Amino acid sequence: MTISANNLRFDETTMWVELSDGIVMGVPLAWFPRLLNASAYELSKRSIHWDDLDEDISVDGLLARRGDVTDVPHNVA
Repeated sequence: MTISANNLRFDETTMWVELSDGIVMGVPLAWFPRLLNASAYELSKRSIHWDDLDEDISVDGLLARRGDVTDVPHNVA
């Protein structure tokens, strides 16, 4: 069975994701700081996409409790 995101809402500290299996998952916005000022999003079978941020979050990643895994390069002197 493939679990997908059916609905999404936010409060001050949390992104709430309603999944197709009926579970509502609360994800701390601290995991995805880029979303603090996000606007419109699109739901697909396997991810949530923010076009204005060029950001995608997979449902599998949320279920595995993975936050932002952006690789930030270190300054090399």
